[in-house]
Amino acid sequence: MVDFIALDIELANPSLDSICQIGLAAFTGDQIELWASYINPEDYFSPLNEAVHGITAEIVRFAPTLPGVIDHLQQTLTQQVVVTHTPFDKLAINRSLERYNLSAIDCTWLDSARVVRRAWTEYAASGYALAKITQVLGIQFAHHQAQEDARAAGLVLLEAMKKTGLSLEEWLVRVNQPIAPGQRAKISRRGNPDGPLAGEVAVFTGALSIPRKQASDLAAEAGCDVRTSVSKKTTLLVVGDQDIRKLAGRTKSSKQRKAEALISEGVDIRIVGESDFLRLTSESNSK
Repeated sequence: MVDFIALDIELANPSLDSICQIGLAAFTGDQIELWASYINPEDYFSPLNEAVHGITAEIVRFAPTLPGVIDHLQQTLTQQVVVTHTPFDKLAINRSLERYNLSAIDCTWLDSARVVRRAWTEYAASGYALAKITQVLGIQFAHHQAQEDARAAGLVLLEAMKKTGLSLEEWLVRVNQPIAPGQRAKISRRGNPDGPLAGEVAVFTGALSIPRKQASDLAAEAGCDVRTSVSKKTTLLVVGDQDIRKLAGRTKSSKQRKAEALISEGVDIRIVGESDFLRLTSESNSK
């Protein structure tokens, strides 16, 4: 049973869907299994990117495109915790899958940079880049080789687990909490008066996939005022997808119960899941 898999990518140019190498490091107990493949990005190579990783168009000329390795990625990563250092690798994978109309990988993503910022608070604001933190921790690796970067990210996570005593499952929760223990980010917002959702008053409840502060920022940018509690002024209650479906025996939150009670009294409140909220704000903020 694999504990988790770390992933890293290299890009041919600034576009996040120009993957030219993918590396994986599967961590099982004290064993690490590495895998890497060059990828033909079917795109141009920037001299700046070439200078960083040394990969050129000639090197990947006969390499598979992303569809050529997708079966291996799906088989390896599905239902696994996949670790990346910063969210860019995750976004690059998803952007590339969309480019080729391939299905998303059903996995749980964990950002080891967010882990570092919480395990070592002296690096909360800066110094959490992979090259820097590995130097601090004494982890040696060949930077900008995808499988080596992936291995390094996984080792950083293990060091954080050792330092804090938190398990992998606990870190999946901890990375979505404030950096300082007991600190709660301010959630209330005034909405952008020119936003397409101006006039809406939004409240969040349940387990969201993104931090509440980020969700509040998205809602405010789209025009919503954001509040912390449900009232007769509330027009939009955003519920974590797991909670809105009441999976694993979860019960409705007090906010959702209150919103439903107000709806039954004639108050115009719309209840939506987080994924629909993210689509709604994405479309609204792009206009």
